[in-house]
Amino acid sequence: MIYPKNFEQKIGFDQIRELLKDLCISDMGIQFVDKISFISKPDLIQRLLDQVHEFVEILTIGKSFPGHDFFDLRDELQRVKTPGSYIEQEALFDLKSSLRTIQEILIYFKNSDSNKYTELKKLTGQIEFPSEILLKAEQIIDDKGDIRDNASSRLAEIRKEIQQKQRKVNRETKKAFEQAQKAGYIPENSEITIRNGRQVIPLKAAEKRSIGGFVHDESSTGQTVFVEPAGSFEANNEIRELENEERREIIKILTLFTNTLRPFIEELLAAYRFLGIIDFIRAKALFSIKINAHRPVISADESMNFIDAVHPLLYLSHKAQKKDIVPLDLSLNIVNRILIISGPNAGGKSVCLKTVGLLQYMLQCGLLVPVSPNSEFTLFSRLFIDIGDEQSLENDLSTYSSHLLNMKYFMKNATNETLFLIDEFGTGTEPQLGASIAEATLEELNKKQAFGVITTHYSNLKLAAERLEGLQNGAMLFDTEKMQPLYILKIGKPGSSFAFEIAKKIGFPSFVLQNAKKKSGGKHVRFDQQLQQLETDKLAIDKKQKQLDSADETLSEIVEKYTSLLKDLSKSKKQLIEDAKKEASAIIEDSNKAIEKTIREIKEAQANKEATKIIRKKLEDKKVQLKKENREIETPKLIETGNEIQAGDFVSVIDTDITGELIVIEDDEALINVNDIKLRISLDKLKKSLKKPGQKTKRSSSASIINEINQKAARFELNIDLRGKRSEEALYLLQKYIDEALLLSMKEVSILHGKGYGILRDNIREYLRSVDEVKHFEDAPLSMGGTGITRVYFK
Repeated sequence: MIYPKNFEQKIGFDQIRELLKDLCISDMGIQFVDKISFISKPDLIQRLLDQVHEFVEILTIGKSFPGHDFFDLRDELQRVKTPGSYIEQEALFDLKSSLRTIQEILIYFKNSDSNKYTELKKLTGQIEFPSEILLKAEQIIDDKGDIRDNASSRLAEIRKEIQQKQRKVNRETKKAFEQAQKAGYIPENSEITIRNGRQVIPLKAAEKRSIGGFVHDESSTGQTVFVEPAGSFEANNEIRELENEERREIIKILTLFTNTLRPFIEELLAAYRFLGIIDFIRAKALFSIKINAHRPVISADESMNFIDAVHPLLYLSHKAQKKDIVPLDLSLNIVNRILIISGPNAGGKSVCLKTVGLLQYMLQCGLLVPVSPNSEFTLFSRLFIDIGDEQSLENDLSTYSSHLLNMKYFMKNATNETLFLIDEFGTGTEPQLGASIAEATLEELNKKQAFGVITTHYSNLKLAAERLEGLQNGAMLFDTEKMQPLYILKIGKPGSSFAFEIAKKIGFPSFVLQNAKKKSGGKHVRFDQQLQQLETDKLAIDKKQKQLDSADETLSEIVEKYTSLLKDLSKSKKQLIEDAKKEASAIIEDSNKAIEKTIREIKEAQANKEATKIIRKKLEDKKVQLKKENREIETPKLIETGNEIQAGDFVSVIDTDITGELIVIEDDEALINVNDIKLRISLDKLKKSLKKPGQKTKRSSSASIINEINQKAARFELNIDLRGKRSEEALYLLQKYIDEALLLSMKEVSILHGKGYGILRDNIREYLRSVDEVKHFEDAPLSMGGTGITRVYFK
């Protein structure tokens, strides 16, 4: 149940419907758009959402889908149901083209993976495609829309005779033209031309009877007449008779084809209905891509949790103006069913209310919605809205009277499956009385266990949310320093209207405002300002904290990486020392052998001076060689530290210059503070340090890390060109590029792979699907490369 009748106009769905029509290829799709209506059956809604989600996947990462020749032949098929009638030649051409499209769509789903597009494939199971009709149509008519010569043997004979007669006409006309030209009957620079579908010769008016024949026309001045020569006149008449016979033969061919077609009309009507549904789903998928829509979770426990929700029409408007839009986070559940939103005028309250209504209606019409895929929606059987001016001169209704009638309808028909939306609740009459009626109405709707979103400026409604179960306050935030709304909904506390601040901003007389503050009570104004500014400051601090946490995490990863590298180097160094020791042992053994050999040779020489001198010289040479080898394997001494460390100690990362204070030990990991930057690192990579905080080493180490990050960020390109690369090489380069983008906390990059046959594009997207940090990816806009570029968005 939807209330009022113009519900779609109030929330803006009528504009959504028009945008969907613009994306349809055929009238069949447009007719389905016109039939969109609110539904509340969970199974049907889920099936419709799955269909659109699957088609979005086809359009974004799937193979090219047939998107041409969506002709609607249903009226023509209904017409030729009558025996003796026949299909028109133009309609036959459209029939052939559209049947070919239907066949291509069926083959597309048949050849796709068995676990893909399950809901769309269910639609194909209902189609019995008459392939013999398509085959027969292709035999009769060609791709230009002309009946083929071999459509029948008699047609081929007729067209052959026409060609022969036409050649005769050409000969006779050319012959007569040349004779008249020699005789000087033809004006200068004149040629054979066409009049009334026949070849004629231009003659001077005075010579029009010189060659004989039939006069078809004359020039505007009357000085030239156009004569069909007598020799070609009879042949042209014969051609005209043959053309009439050709038309009769074509009608005969079309009649025979229609007789063959007639038994399959019901199957064909079903096939064209399928084509219209595909066009309809395709339009919904294109619109989903356009507004960055997703398929949310359908909640089973009556809870709504909108995450990063945006108003689709506002999103498109801001996108065209290259402006950012602030997303909406909103939550309703069985405990807090009704949200009362307060805040400044032009602060986004009404947009927030319309966003909730429009997204809920879109979802229950089978459309994807622009929210995070982690968002939760619950389904309602009744949607009510009261927004805008509903005064009626015909029914003698004021604005407030129309609001009261709406409230009466709400209270009478609301159930626990109702979502009601009320803008500026209680306005339109004397404030105190209007606020009292609004509060009483709110209590009644709350008793009905209905869900709702209300916007108001009345304090008694804000207080009601604090004392009544099922209600909660929400505020649209306002920056009192910059004097501008933030368009952010903060649930939990009521908001201020900021009447004085807005009046001051637009240049309202200051002395009037001062007088107004005295009348209203200055304490109330100052309290509102302080409360709102605290919320604004808290948001800024939370944002800064997220940035710092992200920086800490990035630095921890870098330190972990460098520590791992140093550990590997330490292992290599130990291996080198071990090898050096073995080599030293070998040298010593070699030295001992050389000394023993020298002693033995001296003894054998029996103290001969010359021989002894030569032997001593060899020993000295060996000594020099050993010293040289000894210098080459000389290594530094290792320093071992085994002191136990505990919280509060100053520690350093082994084999680095990084020093900091140990904060806490958790299992085999430690959290250390390095120049106010917190790093998480393995405990076995730390050792106790004697260095005090503030020493140069500690600062220089963190500075070097930050410097390296800055250098990487400066060199990093937001796009990578993989055109011309082999798949293996492209994927290797892409993996390194994505790793570096994640390390530098990039939010978006572009991959240029070109169009071609789409092989490289498919391989790249297959890899991107395996990266958990990738939020989603899509084709670039047509103006920026289209399917030749993939845009990647990170979480």
